[in-house]
Amino acid sequence: MARKNPFANILDDNDRPAERSVVEYAAKGASRSILSTLDDMAARADKLAAGETIVDLEPDTIDVSFVRDRRANDEREFNELVEAVRENGQNSPILVRPHPKTVGRYMVVFGHRRLEAAKALGRKVRAVVKEMEDREHVLTLGQENSARANVPFIERALFAADLARLRYDEDNATILKALSIDRTTLSKMLSVASLPAQVLDAIGEAKGIGRDRWYELKLLMDKPSNHDIAFEVIKEDGFAALPSDGRFDLLVRRLKSSASRKRTQSAPQKRSWTPTGGSLSADITSDAKRFTLAIKAKSSEARAFGDFLSENLDRLYEAFRQDSTQLREEP
Repeated sequence: MARKNPFANILDDNDRPAERSVVEYAAKGASRSILSTLDDMAARADKLAAGETIVDLEPDTIDVSFVRDRRANDEREFNELVEAVRENGQNSPILVRPHPKTVGRYMVVFGHRRLEAAKALGRKVRAVVKEMEDREHVLTLGQENSARANVPFIERALFAADLARLRYDEDNATILKALSIDRTTLSKMLSVASLPAQVLDAIGEAKGIGRDRWYELKLLMDKPSNHDIAFEVIKEDGFAALPSDGRFDLLVRRLKSSASRKRTQSAPQKRSWTPTGGSLSADITSDAKRFTLAIKAKSSEARAFGDFLSENLDRLYEAFRQDSTQLREEP
């Protein structure tokens, strides 16, 4: 009895191997399972490279962004985030990129607080990994924050200042695109960001304070004399205990109050003098450091009286000094 050719199923009519894929022969049983796994891994790698899939990463392998969008840390909000992640899991992944300088590590693009929450809970963080250059990094971070309504103005202003120092372009086009703002707003942001760091740190996020009020503070601080006042205010007992918006309001009120007092004190006083039976008059203007006497008359008497005063200034001043001395010596 003739034996069946064991290769008959893979030969064509001309006893030549059929033009079939090697995978077709092996895709059975365990081999099929292995190939399926490899296919899944390859597809996953492709998606990962394109930033299209979510992976779980160890928080310790992720470094913070080279430019930060948020500085202040609201402890209450962070604790609420930790509890939400503990109860419901991490609903929204963070975005990371392969670290530009260290192989095997990552850098956060956005999602720093979610990363810290994962660390606090001792669990992995869900993340999208995407290759990108530094400029794309800051554009993505800025645009992600622009889409959120709760980012305080001062945080956006400080972020804009950080980007300006990186000098990606001479016309700040990168910053305008990242933050979706116009040049007037950027100018005010950079101006506010130049406030003394001690004052900004003491005030904090001030979430309820918008662009115009921050710019008002900047204009008040443009007066050098207000710097000392501001530093005194932020060191006062009870200042740090106020909410952030309250600290801002108190500082602005004190600076305005000081400016008002200075205007009142320095406002010149005006009065007039007319002698009994005289044909002349005098307008007198005085402030803390200046006294002006303007004598007027329809005749030449004004000049004559002015000459008389000038010639007798030494005697008049000596009489003034003697009177002043006697007044100081009286009990």
